[in-house]
Amino acid sequence: MTVISPSTTKDLYPTRSGEKTEILDRRGPIAFGSAEQGPLDAATLQHYDDKGYLTIDELITPNELETFRAELHRLANDPTIKDDDATIVEAKSNEVRSIFDIHRSNEIFRKIANDPRVIARAEQLLGSEVYIHQSRINYKPGFVGKEFSWHSDFETWHAEDGMPEPRAVSLSLSLTDNYSFNGPLMIMPGSHQRYISCVGGTPEDNYKKSLVMQGAGTPDPQTLSDFADEYGIDVLEGPAGGAVMFDSNCMHASNGNVTPYSRSNIFIVYNSVENTCVEPFAAPKPRPEFAGSTDFTPAGS
Repeated sequence: MTVISPSTTKDLYPTRSGEKTEILDRRGPIAFGSAEQGPLDAATLQHYDDKGYLTIDELITPNELETFRAELHRLANDPTIKDDDATIVEAKSNEVRSIFDIHRSNEIFRKIANDPRVIARAEQLLGSEVYIHQSRINYKPGFVGKEFSWHSDFETWHAEDGMPEPRAVSLSLSLTDNYSFNGPLMIMPGSHQRYISCVGGTPEDNYKKSLVMQGAGTPDPQTLSDFADEYGIDVLEGPAGGAVMFDSNCMHASNGNVTPYSRSNIFIVYNSVENTCVEPFAAPKPRPEFAGSTDFTPAGS
């Protein structure tokens, strides 16, 4: 375990302190590596640089997918898991919404989080070794799975976890088919190139509410409308076993699931070891370890 250091790092992305929303330009590179440095080719790296995300049609094998699905079902029906602090349940249905810190608590998911197929891509995008800042399984069960409001993950990780810069990438590995109608990931392509500094402070223990429904750090409707008009919205459909990797500053969301077809995924955040977290920039104290890891040991090692 690494102890986080005080926030002597200059705050390049201030948020939750002003009286009005501000839009700041992104600093520094987005895709750090070149095609010669990893499995991603030049066209894929350019798409990631321009749009903020890339897709992988088949990241895992059918046999791996069946193993992950079986474990997904087992965990959702384990009462000891539901009672754990790292498990978030739906506010009304009490069904499991997310299980955090899955790369440390579960051997099956630890392996995929540290798999060379994933690590090599993350290291290529971020230009360094990486560590796992956060991991979780997201369940969006049929009929009761609620939405995730529009937000930038980096805004939260910067404000509440002390992540200095948006040099992080998220992997969303689909364990069920993602249709346009069962609450798939939506991204405003290109929005990662600008940062929305939000208004309002960070409530004490904000994570207890925000992990159920995003609140603090959510841009105002007019700013979101302006971004949607400028960047548009991509709906990321795809089969189970495929994945999306997206920049930490992408404006993204997902609708609630009113269909019978569940939408579940493994979500793993890789941060550069050159961008390790310090004290929060806009919160009274760091979030719990399961929400923002302070173990900066390189993944895959």
